Order: sequence, then structure tokens, then C-alpha cells
Amino acid sequence: MSQRPFDLDPLFLSISTLPGVGSRISKLMEKLIEGPKILDLLFHAPVDFIDRRFSCPISDCPNGKVVTMEVRIEKHFPSARKSLPYRVKATDDSGAISLVFFHANKGWIEKLLPIGKAVVISGKIEHFQGQPQMMHPDIAAPDERETLETVEAIYPLTQGVTNKVTRKAVTAALTHIPVLPEWLNDAHKKREKWGDWHTCLQALHTPMSDDALDPMHDTRMRLAYDELLANQLTLALVRDRQRKINGRAFPATMTLRDKVMAVIPFELTGAQKRSLAEIDSDMAEPARMLRLLQGDVGSGKTVVACLAMLSAIENNTQAAIMAPTEILARQHAETFKDWLDTAGIRFVTLTGRDKGKSRDLILKQIKDGTAQVIIGTHAIFQKDVEYKDLGLAVIDEQHKFGVHQRLELSNKNKGTDILVMTATPIPRTLALTAYGDMEVSKLDEKPPGRKPIDTMLFSNDKLDQVVAGIKRKIVEGVRVYWVCPLVEESETLDLAAAEERYDILKATFGERIGLIHGRLKPAEKDAVMEKFANGALDILIATTVIEVGVNIPEATIMVIEHAERFGLSQLHQLRGRVGRGAEKSYCFLIYSAPLGETAKERLNIMRDTEDGFIIAEKDLELRGSGNILGTKQSGMTEFRLANLAAHGDLLAAARDDAKLIIAKDPKLETERGKALKTLLYLFECDQAIQYFRGG
Repeated sequence: MSQRPFDLDPLFLSISTLPGVGSRISKLMEKLIEGPKILDLLFHAPVDFIDRRFSCPISDCPNGKVVTMEVRIEKHFPSARKSLPYRVKATDDSGAISLVFFHANKGWIEKLLPIGKAVVISGKIEHFQGQPQMMHPDIAAPDERETLETVEAIYPLTQGVTNKVTRKAVTAALTHIPVLPEWLNDAHKKREKWGDWHTCLQALHTPMSDDALDPMHDTRMRLAYDELLANQLTLALVRDRQRKINGRAFPATMTLRDKVMAVIPFELTGAQKRSLAEIDSDMAEPARMLRLLQGDVGSGKTVVACLAMLSAIENNTQAAIMAPTEILARQHAETFKDWLDTAGIRFVTLTGRDKGKSRDLILKQIKDGTAQVIIGTHAIFQKDVEYKDLGLAVIDEQHKFGVHQRLELSNKNKGTDILVMTATPIPRTLALTAYGDMEVSKLDEKPPGRKPIDTMLFSNDKLDQVVAGIKRKIVEGVRVYWVCPLVEESETLDLAAAEERYDILKATFGERIGLIHGRLKPAEKDAVMEKFANGALDILIATTVIEVGVNIPEATIMVIEHAERFGLSQLHQLRGRVGRGAEKSYCFLIYSAPLGETAKERLNIMRDTEDGFIIAEKDLELRGSGNILGTKQSGMTEFRLANLAAHGDLLAAARDDAKLIIAKDPKLETERGKALKTLLYLFECDQAIQYFRGG
């Protein structure tokens, strides 16, 4: 049963209740504004405006300016051919102007603009052969001049939805905005000189100057802050709730850890030691651990996770690690095997591939505690998997695993500590919105002995040189990843491009080439990867499905075709598939000329740095927050009013505000608390709202 405040009901009505939005338009508009509600339309901000308030005599009309003026219709010049425009001569006391219409109906124009009539016209002035002209002007009678002399907001549009229709719908939607109780702190609001919520939402849709379109304008800042506060308050509530579910203290006694450290053939980096100390400190506390371990490709997260798991085992509980794919789960099992065997720890691997009796046996070992470490895919957290006592859950490559899944997992066992690992370096602001319910540890050093990867740019017409170079390297026993171009929104075209490249390279390199793509079944993918890993294949051609974390030290060359189509973070992830052994590694970025400015900047950044954290910040600048983690698939928040590249400081302030609110009023029962509940309903922060309903 919904407890949404009645005041908000008008905003949750369907856009189809607005004038001019019939069933056809509403379907198109729904896609455009990413939702069916009036509120979604009100969150669809204008990107430009046309100011029609400027007026002047014809003789003074500046080229390129939008002008509104009164004129007399003097003469019509219909076109002899359809391809030519229909012109109408109009005058005022200072001179003449030509009104231009393409593909126009003669009868319609004669009726609209009869000779001798005075009309008001509005549109952009363009000088043609020294004479002013106006194409397809807006027209009104002199006594209706004020209907034209306005500032008109311009919205992002989609095929079939015009600006006129959108504006009409927005104008009607603005009448639905309620006056809501203020949820902002008074002193903060005064200091920032922000208006009320409803005033700012009205102002968002009536920009009167270029400033009004700037994300740093007061109006946009206030609305962005509201959205970020709702996000941070939700995460703070989730975190508060999670920490109150009693955790258990797991002091690190080091007995097992010393045994494993004795067989690890390398010294831990400073960053690994620091992160491990932060994890140990969390696990030793009776509150539950919720920590994110962020590390660039190859920074050594796996060993940190393994050493953390030993603390849970030393305290007589179980530890589990979940990888996003079967191939990675099996790889973890391989990596962990020597370490765990040394310490005398029993482990099982469970993936979707385990069926029947073998699965039953694994489930029994998990339930009776024989299995101390459980390694697998999300299969290890399905309903029928019962743990004897799960002390620590490690989740690898987390961004397919949002707040909601973290909660489900922690319910497997009261008080389970959670460590989440990601190899996607995340900008500070994104980390706060995606993982604001967690503490963050950073692995920002590469293990010693890792050689830098040489990144080179080649235009398409140099592809033959690249192939010739690869041919020489393969003779030396090198293995090569070849990533085919990303085709926007189309798996079929991705596949076609990969198959075509496969056929071309096969003619040069013979049979020792494999192909891997999204349409293959998991077992088929694994079989091809297996062949590549054990050296039966020299070249692996792939769409972007090369899994994160796959570790093949002999693969030292990465070729990425049409590199300009990829985002920075994606390119960085792909490049991280090589450079994992002692040999020198290369990444060849093949691009199609001419390059746009952004693409050029992206490829130059790739050539200049291997630091994933620098790359992630640049990616946020160049692409905005929506695409960095593949938000659409990740269950991560997509902001409508906030722009993380511009509003990073607001986000930090919202986080501090949320912490303070939870400390003073954890159940949101004060006057401001009640207003904040309205804010959470407004932004549909279901996770937080569920808690209020559940008490």
C-alpha cells in the first residue's frame, strides 16, 4: 500500500492526460523523457531557448538575429518549379523583406498572407544577396503580437515529437506543480541564495538568458542538489540500516595469513598493505563491514581478497567469492588453489555448470561447513544455497551488482561482512553515488615488475603494416587479442564485423585463429578462451565480450579496431587484458579518419597515460556520468537534473548533509524529516521508502 503524500499525486499522473499528448505522441514522448509521468516531463530540462522579444525596423535587421516585427504584405511570387521556394514580399516604413516558404501550398499562403494585410512575423533574419529574408516565419495578427513576443524554451527531441508539442505539454505540466514543504536546511538555502523547489522547477522551463542554461545557475544548482540529496539520503539510510544488523568481530590472528604469505612469490605493494589494514580494522569491529576495494587492472585485488577471507576462516566462519562469469570464477579457483592448499583450507567451486549429484554434494558441503571457502558465480547466492555460517562475502566486478543485490546478499546470513571489488576505476563523484553506502579502499599502485604497455595509434589505411608486424611477433610465440568495432546498439552488426575480420585474418594466418562473441553459449565461449589460453590459438578475435580479469600472460598484443567508437574506460579495460606477464606488451588503436575533437582527445589520453583513475576522471568530463559504468545495465543511478561532471561539489555537500540528518533524525520524524520523506518519494527512492514501510 503506497504512502506517497497526496500533494505529489498530480506529478505522478500520466503525460497522456496533458493537452496535445495522444496515445501516439505519449509513446514517443515516454521514450524521450524516460518515463510515463508528468514528473518525468518536468525533469526534462531545456537545452536552449529562442528569444523573440527583440524588435526593429526592416532596414536595421541584424543578420542571424531572431526578430519580431509588424509588416504589410505587398506581393506574392509563387515558384514555377516545386524545388524552388515560394516568396512573399513584405514591407514596413523603412524597407522590404522577403518571406520564404519551401514546399508550401499556394492556396494556404494566399489565405494566410493576403496582399495589403498587416501581420506580425517572427523568425531568424538571413541576408541573401544584400536583402533581408526570413524563412518559414511564425505569423500572428497585430492584436495577438504578445503570443509571438516570448522566450521559447528548446528541448531535446526525438523523431515524431516537435518542440511545439513538447512546449505545449510542459506549459500544461507546470500547472501541476504543488507547493511542497521545504526539505533543505534554512541556513544552507540562504547561503546559496536558492529559491523554493516549485519556483526553481518553473524557472527551469522558462530560461530568460544564456546563464539560465548553465549547470552552475542557481536554479539548476538547487534542483541538482535536491536530486543528489535524495540519492545520498537513500544510501545513508541503507548504510545505517545495514550497520545496525549486528555484525561480528573477526580479529585477524595472522596464523593462516603467514602460511599463505610464505608461498606468495612477491612482496605486497604499499597500497595492498594499506587496503588490507583498512579491511582488518573493519572486520575486527562488531559492526558489519561494507567496503569497496577499487583497483586498476592488474593492481592485485585478488590476493588482498584472499588474505581478508582468511580472517573469517580463522574465526570459524565461511568465506565466499562471487565472480561475474564462469570463466572468471574458475580462474579465481585456480589462483586460490595453491594458497588455500598451503593453509590446509577446503574450498568448493559452484557455477551454473554444476548440475545433479555433483551440485547436491557441493550444496551439502556448504551447508555442513566442510567447504570453508566457496568460489563461484551468482549461483553461490541462489535461494537453495544454505551456508553453515557465512562470515565474509567478496563480490568481484561489482558494477553489475547494485545496492539492491548487496542487500539481498547480506540477508543470506545476518552480520555477513561484505567486500566488493571493482577493476573499473571510478571517479570520486561516481563512487559516492554508486557506492555511497560503502567505505572505499584504493589500490593505486602497480605490482613491481609490471612493464608499461606501449600504446600506438594507427589510421585505418595503415592496417597492413599492423598485420605485417603481428605476423613477425607470432613467429616469436606471442598471442594477440583483436577487438572488432563496436556498432552502436547492434549485436548483429558487431557480429558481422567480427566475422568479416575473422575471414580476412584467416587468409593471412591460417587456422590458429578463434572468434568469440555475445551470441555464443557460455560453454562455447569458455572452449574458445581455453584454446587461446593454452596456446592452441595465436589470435583471438572478439567483440567486446573479452571478460574483465581474464589472465593470459602470453597475450602481449591488443588490437582495437575503430577505437574512436569506444569510451575511454572501455578502451582502458580492454588494454588491461595485456601486460600481465614479464614480456613487453603493446596496444594498437586503429581509428578511422577524420577524427572529431572528442575522439582525438580520448585516443591521445590513452596514448599518454595508463593510470585508470586519471582516465576515469577524463571519461566523466568527456562523456558525462551516464555511460561510464554502462549505467543502463548496471542498476546504477542515472541523474536527470544533476550533472556529475559539473556538480561534484554539490554531491560532497549532499553526502555530508545526509550523514548529519541520519545522525540527528534516523527515522525522519522531525518536521524537516517529514519533508525529506516527501523528497524521497518525489525521486522514487524505493530502497529508502521500503524501510519506512517496514518500520
